Amino acid sequence: MYFEIRLRKPEGVFYIVLMPKSSRSKSKTKSQAPKSTNHSHPKARLISSRTVYRGPAFWVTTDQVQEPGGVSVRRDIIHHSGSVVILAVDDSGPTPHVLLERQYRHAAQDYLWELPAGRIDPGEKPLPAARRELLEETGYTAAHWRRILHFYASPGFVAEAMSVFLATGLRAGQAKPEPDEIIHKRMVPLPAAIRMVMTDKIRDAKTISSVLWLDHRVGRGDLSKI
Repeated sequence: MYFEIRLRKPEGVFYIVLMPKSSRSKSKTKSQAPKSTNHSHPKARLISSRTVYRGPAFWVTTDQVQEPGGVSVRRDIIHHSGSVVILAVDDSGPTPHVLLERQYRHAAQDYLWELPAGRIDPGEKPLPAARRELLEETGYTAAHWRRILHFYASPGFVAEAMSVFLATGLRAGQAKPEPDEIIHKRMVPLPAAIRMVMTDKIRDAKTISSVLWLDHRVGRGDLSKI
């Protein structure tokens, strides 16, 4: 809504537009309104789904879905029961040390440096799974546990979610790996682990994100709070 005042002069007609004060106030209020959360956004509508593969570690479905934008598409999704990652840190000295493993990964066709990690068994809770995996793969137990990160490994087509647990107060013990697991473990000073990330020696995403998280906390002076 607006008002016009017309002034006639020989050169032509000039307009002065006066906007009501209340309209400006409403406009400002609207611009300052909080944005809607992701929970209010529409999701895809599942039209049909069929399992095309089921193995011991994951299963695959072919889904027909209607995306939030209205487009109908086919999505092939890898489903997984979820994984745990353990950022095991020896914080007994002035420089934190991170427990890393080196093992062969056939999908990458190479040996990779990684944090201890593993699948959550059906019916198992994440924290007990993290305790179990740390003991089985490395022999270590930890006095203190805290979940620090939760993310999707590759959300374009993999439904696997990963929970990263910070484990401190470590105590060494006897590892109990699976028959097909040949794992070499090493305690690496945090600065060296960061160099491994930055020089492409650590190429595993879960390990990169967790090591960078730790470095950020230490850099802020939060070492006593990790």
